[in-house]
Amino acid sequence: MREDVEALDIRDVTANWVNAQVLERQIDERIKALADLSDTPLFFGRLDYLHAPGADRAEGAEGERFYIGRRHVHDADGDPMVIDWRAPVSQPFYRASKKDPMDVGLRRRFGYTGGELTAYEDEHLSDPAEAARTSRLLQREIEKPRVGPMRDIVATIQPEQDEIVRSGLGGTVCVQGGPGTGKTAVGLHRVAYLLYAHRERLARTGTLVIGPNKSFLHYIEQVLPALGELTVRQATVDDLVAHVEVRGADDAAAAVVKGDARMARVLRRAVYSHVTMPAEPVVVVRGSRRWRVPAYELEDIVRELLDRDIRYGAAREALPQRIAHAVLVQMERAGEAPDDRVQDAVARNGAVKAAVKANWPAVDPAKLVLRLLTDADFLAVHADGILSADEQKTILWAKPVRSVKSAKWSAADAVLIDEAADLVERTHSLGHVVLDEAQDLSPMQYRAVGRRCTTGSATVLGDLAQGTTPWATRSWEEALAHLGKTDAVVEELTAGFRVPTDVIAYASRLLPHIAPGLTPVASIRENPGHFEVRPVGGTPDVVAACEESLRREGSIGLIAADARVPALAAALTEAGIPYLDPGEETTARTRLTLVPASLAKGLEYDHVVLDEPRAVVDGEPDERTGLRRLYVALTRAVSGLIVTHTAPLPPQLG
Repeated sequence: MREDVEALDIRDVTANWVNAQVLERQIDERIKALADLSDTPLFFGRLDYLHAPGADRAEGAEGERFYIGRRHVHDADGDPMVIDWRAPVSQPFYRASKKDPMDVGLRRRFGYTGGELTAYEDEHLSDPAEAARTSRLLQREIEKPRVGPMRDIVATIQPEQDEIVRSGLGGTVCVQGGPGTGKTAVGLHRVAYLLYAHRERLARTGTLVIGPNKSFLHYIEQVLPALGELTVRQATVDDLVAHVEVRGADDAAAAVVKGDARMARVLRRAVYSHVTMPAEPVVVVRGSRRWRVPAYELEDIVRELLDRDIRYGAAREALPQRIAHAVLVQMERAGEAPDDRVQDAVARNGAVKAAVKANWPAVDPAKLVLRLLTDADFLAVHADGILSADEQKTILWAKPVRSVKSAKWSAADAVLIDEAADLVERTHSLGHVVLDEAQDLSPMQYRAVGRRCTTGSATVLGDLAQGTTPWATRSWEEALAHLGKTDAVVEELTAGFRVPTDVIAYASRLLPHIAPGLTPVASIRENPGHFEVRPVGGTPDVVAACEESLRREGSIGLIAADARVPALAAALTEAGIPYLDPGEETTARTRLTLVPASLAKGLEYDHVVLDEPRAVVDGEPDERTGLRRLYVALTRAVSGLIVTHTAPLPPQLG
């Protein structure tokens, strides 16, 4: 298939060089999408239908066989050999069961090692004599060691995951999922499915995956390309709102106030405070004639634009045209016959431009936010009745700043500027946005993401128990309201595929203290994994635990409180153990990653050594946030976890 595309001759099929360039780029993208993955098979399953799908199921009607894979594959004659996992005919591979065989006689799973076929396993779903059983190949694939970036899960998608993946483009879905339930993979595969089912529409409107940090995005960046999807942009919230350079940081109290949704009302007041009612008429001179628009008529125009509740900038652009229209009405009454060119000329008249500048001046979003944060009187006027006096003091900068460029903006400030920018000019909306690790966003950050999908839909992924910011999400209903998607469907994934039974049971002891009411994750893995809580004498014992884990197969993560990372890094270096930073790709030679607890979210390793749980908890501004950070760190292991400690363990762990 790739060679066929490479052999295309487009010299005589394009009308001009522009079309040729566009077609060449499309061909290049097609070739990239058809790239071979050495360790990834083209198919992983087979379905033998009792009857041909869509055909009359009359007695004697022949069945049909389909091979299911990551991509559609056809032969030299164009006949399908492998069916894309997203096609409707592939759906029973994920959802058929002994209770509901969906007209499937046989489901076959193929097992691969290094890209080579090494095993297969059959289920005769319509045979009443065969009992239902757990697939060993499925278990083996789920428990396969993790080296390198995140992989796709097309061979192991479970029925409850498949329902979310195949949900329609029109609605927003929020997925609450504990550690190891596959919510990130579900979100990414939903994007792949939507691009398959609605390719033309999403090609026009665009898709975006938002992650918590660069390390996380680097970890997941190969999933969609492996499925042949190369056009999905990936970004963090900070990337979306990068109107200014972020060089500063807020303390927790200031960040909470700046992230509060009430700030949107303060900003709206501040933006529209620039509008003033006209006190003087506008006199337009054209040739020997003078046309006068009285102040009361100008005021009516300004009030009408305010009442329409359109963007500040759009109203400002409309104002000169409205004034010009009022002049044209007078011209027509005087017997003239002005056209559109005359109206445009009047709108550009100096007197009209002066009136617009005086009554509806331009607003620079960054300068506006800077004034709010540095001018106590300006903030007091616009925050009156919205923020308390103490809250206003909390967000005011202690030192005056000369300009937007010299200001040390924080990440929360950038979100405020984005809100102000949207009040002035509408933010471009995409067709679909995936928001991962959403529980850590502030209300104002939710609004920033919501602006990017006002005319589209979203997939929101998160776990309330893993919220580790002072402004962490308290409920999905509240978060979805800030996102502007109150009609979203909330789904909960509770089956754990990644974290071993003993590990998730230990971590779940924290749930009553960090997220009462959440359903604990139930691991479905048959392998209980290796789990040990080990008192140690110091750093050398932690290094010894890492060496012990390195004798096992797969990737190793040493997770520690941020403050302890430098000491552990020095100890690993002294011991001659090479290590990586989060986001760097593991290799056969270097399989150990040293992970600050603040960056552990969303990452996974076959074996984890968790250093000093008490230090992880104490590294956060309050105990609940610290316990949530510890919950995240405890649940990064796929096969084994060693908890090392010299200080007493947090009492919540029992």
